[in-house]
Amino acid sequence: MPLTLRHKWVQSGNSIQFFLDFFAAAGYSLLDGTVNATNVEIDKSVLDALELFQAALPGEFFERQRKAAGQRPEKGIYTAAVVVLLIILQHLLQGKATLSGAVQQVLSGRLQGLLPRHKRIEEETLSGNTGAYSRARSRLPQAVAEMAADQVVEYLLAEHPEALPGLGLQAHLVDGSSVGMAHTEELLEAYPPARGRHGESHWPVMRVVVAHDLVSGIALRPAWGPMYGEHAVSEQALAEAIIDRLPPGSIAVLDRNFGVFSVAWHAHQKKHPLLVRMTDVRARSLHGGKLPSQADQWIDWKPSRWDRSAHPHLPGDACIRVRFIATQVLRKGKVIQLYLVTTLDLPVEQIVELYGFRWNIELDLRSLKQTVHLHTLRSTTPEMAAKELVLGVTAYNFVRAAIYAAARAANLNPRQISFSRAQDVVNACLPNLRAARTEQEYALELERMLRRIAQCKLPPTSHRPTYERAVWPRGNPFPTKRNAPGGSDV
Repeated sequence: MPLTLRHKWVQSGNSIQFFLDFFAAAGYSLLDGTVNATNVEIDKSVLDALELFQAALPGEFFERQRKAAGQRPEKGIYTAAVVVLLIILQHLLQGKATLSGAVQQVLSGRLQGLLPRHKRIEEETLSGNTGAYSRARSRLPQAVAEMAADQVVEYLLAEHPEALPGLGLQAHLVDGSSVGMAHTEELLEAYPPARGRHGESHWPVMRVVVAHDLVSGIALRPAWGPMYGEHAVSEQALAEAIIDRLPPGSIAVLDRNFGVFSVAWHAHQKKHPLLVRMTDVRARSLHGGKLPSQADQWIDWKPSRWDRSAHPHLPGDACIRVRFIATQVLRKGKVIQLYLVTTLDLPVEQIVELYGFRWNIELDLRSLKQTVHLHTLRSTTPEMAAKELVLGVTAYNFVRAAIYAAARAANLNPRQISFSRAQDVVNACLPNLRAARTEQEYALELERMLRRIAQCKLPPTSHRPTYERAVWPRGNPFPTKRNAPGGSDV
């Protein structure tokens, strides 16, 4: 039986709690997909939690992790729960994403409902310096940050949105990228910079592979490792770690770089349907030396000699029954030849449509890097960089959850809504939502927020003008040295 939402955040004055509550209440428990300004209802499980953060990461979670690690009871203001939330807010609500901005969230009184009882908080004598928060970030175990990120994703994807109507399965888009890091001795040792004919570059580089839900864009915890050096890891190896984190039975959609037997075998062993594009060379080898323009047949995919030398753990009888599809698609007036390998038994049109969504992850990676400030990690140690990465992705998921909620209410495709503009709407609406004093005002402001997010639609991309690439000449920053008539230099 649905229950009416009681706004406990009104008594505490906690806008951040409301913000987290918004995702759980508005996005994932609307009974009919619409917002009723006078009767916002949610089911009992969401009501018990009140807000997403405490629903996915209740106090018992952090207490359980503390006891499992054999640590003493936490003292002070910056407990593990507070630190996790502040790192998320650094990437979610601030333009600069600094430690100082996170500390100001505590000083502003917006986190009173989550902060422990402490003398400095009651007397309002808490310092605005960042030292205590910085030390608390360093003390936070990396395993706790990773488990927190996993629980948030599990909570957000509880509804299991199907990739295509009637398919009944989730699908996740998998792709890789690189992330810059601060120039410190520890990071240089763990993540060596690139080397070229001109020597070694300055910045450490981390290789990252991510998986995003095809419909909502919500991202799983990424896998990462060094991109260069003796211990460099490949995108294919990281993809296997990502496949281990996929929800049971979900489809893995991958690009040509992952079209190798080891990745396909790992997905097969984990019982995940696979859809991967092949390079021309690999497709020719798989199809017996031929490259047909049209084909649709089931074949046995066995590892090559190179596959076995690179992956000696493969069993001697390793073999996957896959479907080889060769087809042509028309895009922007150009014919593109596709070679796809899949374990799905669907019409070719649906297979091509499903793979066509792969481009969305390129846009998701751009949002992660530019809007949530993950293009360069600011942390100075490998452990802190890992925590910043996984919790930064969690911050991205909060905005994706808001977009998904607004899209459902407006009967839109979540991918039609601009991530950056939706984040601006959420930040702009927080003061008005905090000022609401009645349930009706709350619901009205909630409806306005959802409507404004739904209005952040992206323009069509198929008819955008293209511009010819050109190389601009590089001018000299200083004038050429000349000799004066008297022989002196000018």
